[in-house]
Amino acid sequence: MFQVQTLQVQPAAMELESQRQVEKRLKDLKTKVEVMEHSIRCLEEQQDEFDFKYQTHRMDCELKLTQKSLKHNIYYYICKKIMFMNHAVLVSLFQNFLSDISAILNAADVLCSALIDEELVEWKRRQQKSCIGAPDDTSLEHLEKWFTQIIECMFQLQMFLQKLDELVGKMTYENDPIPVQKPPLQSRVDTLLTHLIKSSFVVENQPSMPQGRGLLVLRTNVQFSVKVRLLYKVPELNHVMKVTVSVNKFRKFNVLGTLSKALNMAESMNGGMVADFRHLVSTSCLSLSVTEELHRITFQTQFDYQGLSVPLETSSLPVVVISNSSQQQSAWASVLWFNMLCPDPENVKFFETSPAATWPQFGEMLSWQFLSCGKRCLHNDQLETLAIKLFGKQQSYDNCKISWTKFSKNLPDTNFTLWVWLDGILNLVKLYLSDLWSDGSIMGFVSKGKERLLLKKKQNGTFLLRFSESIKDGGITFSWVQYANDGTPSVHTVKPFTSTDLKQIALPDILCNFRIMVAENIPVNPLCYLYPNTPKDQAFGKYYSEKTEEENPYLKYLKTKLVFVSKE
Repeated sequence: MFQVQTLQVQPAAMELESQRQVEKRLKDLKTKVEVMEHSIRCLEEQQDEFDFKYQTHRMDCELKLTQKSLKHNIYYYICKKIMFMNHAVLVSLFQNFLSDISAILNAADVLCSALIDEELVEWKRRQQKSCIGAPDDTSLEHLEKWFTQIIECMFQLQMFLQKLDELVGKMTYENDPIPVQKPPLQSRVDTLLTHLIKSSFVVENQPSMPQGRGLLVLRTNVQFSVKVRLLYKVPELNHVMKVTVSVNKFRKFNVLGTLSKALNMAESMNGGMVADFRHLVSTSCLSLSVTEELHRITFQTQFDYQGLSVPLETSSLPVVVISNSSQQQSAWASVLWFNMLCPDPENVKFFETSPAATWPQFGEMLSWQFLSCGKRCLHNDQLETLAIKLFGKQQSYDNCKISWTKFSKNLPDTNFTLWVWLDGILNLVKLYLSDLWSDGSIMGFVSKGKERLLLKKKQNGTFLLRFSESIKDGGITFSWVQYANDGTPSVHTVKPFTSTDLKQIALPDILCNFRIMVAENIPVNPLCYLYPNTPKDQAFGKYYSEKTEEENPYLKYLKTKLVFVSKE
């Protein structure tokens, strides 16, 4: 049986271990920088002392030399040797200091790589998956702390190197290592700082409409919002850095609204540096091919701080822009497919050669949709039923693939696509069945053949709830087992209930008040136990309407609705 990955919000063990490694390396780096801060002060004191002694001895020796005596000459050479020895000690101290900075930069390189190439990349992938329903942690708390601390360390190193310039300005020596070794170290610090600061500018909340189908689907002339964040938390730049919005070149729509906004701490819950664009509007310049055309929204700003000037730019994940609400379903299909399969957000031509999805990828993505709509993912039996529907019975479905065409084009012998059918069910769950789906009352995906096998093994009146396979916009039905006098079981099924029905009467009330006519036209509710053996009222009683039969308008609707019951 196909095994789906367990969906958990908690970070995996490997993820926690990588975070611990970052914390450890960052702590070590900060400790080394603190030691260097003490060293630079000691170095400055040593040089001041040497300068004083040097000047004093130099003047004294010059005076003695003018007296032309052997005694005075010996004194001069002794002073010179002493000064040479002191000079050698000082040069050694400078050399050690520069070597320590180089070692710190080596450690910072490793930490920077772990932070940018691993932790940030993983966060961006988690954010991408969360946009299509994955229950991944997309908090920026850790990253913001790490970026802020390592950047502060780099600025301290920059300050140490500037202090060396001041020391060189006071006095230079023969074989002084600073003029030769300091410039490449300065270059390394600047390169690291630039890389860190550029990487720290991210899209925290991807573009979304207030009443949209999902993230990354925008409609022309309808407001949408998006938030960017600078992960380097520096109060001195609050309200200083202006962020501007633009659309990638050569695309077929414009963005209107407040296109420039300052990074500030007021719009963040934890005081981070954010710019929250809440009232942007996309407008179409030309007719769009819509669902398979991807666009990126770009944000730019300028970082100027402590002598470092860096242009910053970041972009949203690709968005799909539609012109009317009827295109939302297809647009969301494109968003799902892209973010399920493409880790490269810059690939806006993805659908020109869209790859197929493996069944594990597809099953996981589909589970996220039900988790988002009904707070419960698909379990293995439900996934296996869907896999059999798509690929037939297989020993393993791990190598089975579903193409974009199969997902987004019409199913055989139907006038709707696989996605339209699934999305209809998802909407039904979201609007009318979320509680029942969440508590596990709905079996959902089960074949008719398996349904009969399951029910025929149970006691009279056992029923189950499953989704219709033939209704485009989503339908739910129930089947129950009934035994004849001779003990022969038969399975009966009602015509599926659609959103039109469920708008009028909730499914628990349908189950509570459902009747069939038996001998002598006596109405009887045949539903007794929710599969496998839970009494109906125990399973659904908390969802029943509290109104009496006389006051319940649903019952009038139920009595006038023609309910078709089929026998297997």
